[in-house]
Amino acid sequence: MARPSLRLAGNAPGPFYVDSSCIDCGTCWQWDPDHFAPTGSSSQVSHQPVGAAETRRALEALQACPVAAIGAPRQVLAQTPADAFPALLTEHPAGAVHYCGWASRRSFGASSYLVVRAGGNVLIDSPRFNAQLARRIAALGGLAAIVLTHRDDVADHDRWAGHFGAPRWIHAADADAAPDAEHRVMGAAPVDLDADLRLIPTPGHTAGSMVALLGEQILFSGDHLWWNPAHRALVASRTFCWWDWPTQLASVERLADLDVRWLLPGHGGRHRFEAGGWATAIAATLAEAGRHGRS
Repeated sequence: MARPSLRLAGNAPGPFYVDSSCIDCGTCWQWDPDHFAPTGSSSQVSHQPVGAAETRRALEALQACPVAAIGAPRQVLAQTPADAFPALLTEHPAGAVHYCGWASRRSFGASSYLVVRAGGNVLIDSPRFNAQLARRIAALGGLAAIVLTHRDDVADHDRWAGHFGAPRWIHAADADAAPDAEHRVMGAAPVDLDADLRLIPTPGHTAGSMVALLGEQILFSGDHLWWNPAHRALVASRTFCWWDWPTQLASVERLADLDVRWLLPGHGGRHRFEAGGWATAIAATLAEAGRHGRS
C-alpha cells in the first residue's frame, strides 16, 4: 500500500497522492488524465477529484496501479468500487471491448483488454490475476482464448488460462515467455482465429511481437505502436525497441493499408481515429523515422 510518509512533493494538496514507489508506468494518467499526470520520472496527482463521480474515477486508477503507489485516507478507500473492471471502452459488431485494469508489475503496468463476443470472449494480454476481476469476467461469459502480443506482457497468463481453461496464442519467436501456450503463430503470415479476429506478426519490438485486429477496425498493438497525446502522434519507439529497429519499421509499414478506428496499446495512449486518420498517422510516423535515420 502507498504510504503517506513517501508522498511525492509534486502531488496536489488533498486526500489522493502518489508515493515514491511509483514505477512511472502511466497506468493512472492513461485511465484518469483529469486527476493524474506524468512528471517525467513518476506520476503525480495533478488535481484532486471533486464529487462522487470524480472520486470513483480516481479510485479506479488507484485500483489499476500495478505497485499500489496511489494512496488515500481509509474513509476514501472504503468507497473503492467492486465493479470497476473490466470497463467498457467501445462496442463494435465484432465484440465489446473492455479495459481490464488490475495492471501487473510483471508487465510494467501494461494494459490488457477483454473482448466480449458471441463466439467466445478473448483476453488480449494479461492483467494481474485477481479473484474480483475473475468473477467479473466469469459473469461476462468467461474466456475462450488468450492472445499474448509479445513476451513483455504475459504477466499472469498461466493463472488466467488455468482458471478459465482458455487456450493461449503467442508467436513462436517469443514462446519461451509462455512455454506452455497451446498455440504458436509461426513466421510472418497473419493467422485468422475466426472471421472477426486476426493475428498479424509485427516483429521488431521483440522478435515475436504481433498485433490483434478485431473486426478490421480495432487494433490491439501491444508495444508495437502507441499514441502520444501530447504530440498527437502515432509512436513506434526506437528507445523501447528490444530486438531490431529496422524490422519494427518494416512491420509498421505492413499495417498502413488497414482501416484502424481504435488503437489499443499495451503501453502508451489509446486513440480513436476518424476515417483516413490511420493512414495519415502511419505516414507521419514513418516520415519521422526517416528524418532520424531508419537503420
